[in-house]
Amino acid sequence: MWPIFRHELAHFRGRILAWGVPLAILAAYLTLFYNAYIDAQAMFRKLLQSYPRAMLAFLGHVSNMFAPDGYLMMAFYAYAPIVLGIFVVLAGSSLLIRDEENGVLDLLLSLPVSRTTLFWSRLTAFLTATLLILLIVWIGFLATLANSGLNVSAWAMLLPLLSLLATLLFFGTLALLLSTMMPSRRWAAIITGGLLVADYFVTSLADMDTRLQTIAHFSPLHYYQGGFAIDGLKIAWFAGLLVCSLFFSLLAWHRFLRRDIRVVGEGSWAAPNFFRRMSRGEGS
Repeated sequence: MWPIFRHELAHFRGRILAWGVPLAILAAYLTLFYNAYIDAQAMFRKLLQSYPRAMLAFLGHVSNMFAPDGYLMMAFYAYAPIVLGIFVVLAGSSLLIRDEENGVLDLLLSLPVSRTTLFWSRLTAFLTATLLILLIVWIGFLATLANSGLNVSAWAMLLPLLSLLATLLFFGTLALLLSTMMPSRRWAAIITGGLLVADYFVTSLADMDTRLQTIAHFSPLHYYQGGFAIDGLKIAWFAGLLVCSLFFSLLAWHRFLRRDIRVVGEGSWAAPNFFRRMSRGEGS
């Protein structure tokens, strides 16, 4: 298991740095900018009054945006699930199926490597890569924390990242599951990405439209605390998202164990093939 994990983690190495370092630099800048932001809050309040209400919905709870938790939510965590969601959706959807579409998965499985070992080794590498990205971001926050007026401990700055981690794993493992069910990883990424964006719009606009509030309660981002987690992580929400991620992983593992491996290329939709066989009298 270790060689496969190490090889897969090395495959993530470039993406860990490409996502982690720029976001860490942004985190360091936003933390340092808080003092200037508070000094100019009168100007920002006046500016926000000119914004449409729909635009403010995507900035978090603007009534609290000058407190440390509200500022962190508005400046970074409100859009972090979408930004890093790109990474987890693409990585999760290609974790196993990329080798199948490239025509090397059947060769890999011909070696003395079980499907279970391959699956969990790669999933663990994906989890580790996501953790490392968030660790780099946390270091970015800490780099300028002492020079900011946030008055937040290093541990408290970690809690929003844990909330973000649970949300990212939800969508990453969902993309992994869909990759074992869809004709290609491309479709798995498109569907999961579409669900993430739709969820973002629903949860953001739910405060404006009461008709969306019921739907929002069934969306994963409703249980994402973001910057507000510095005042305390809601363990039930955090654990719930992790349980869903584990369920998706187990279901994907089950599908992968029983999957007929393609030699190369993308698959096809099962329903059209079924109806085609029925029309030819081939169905049972």
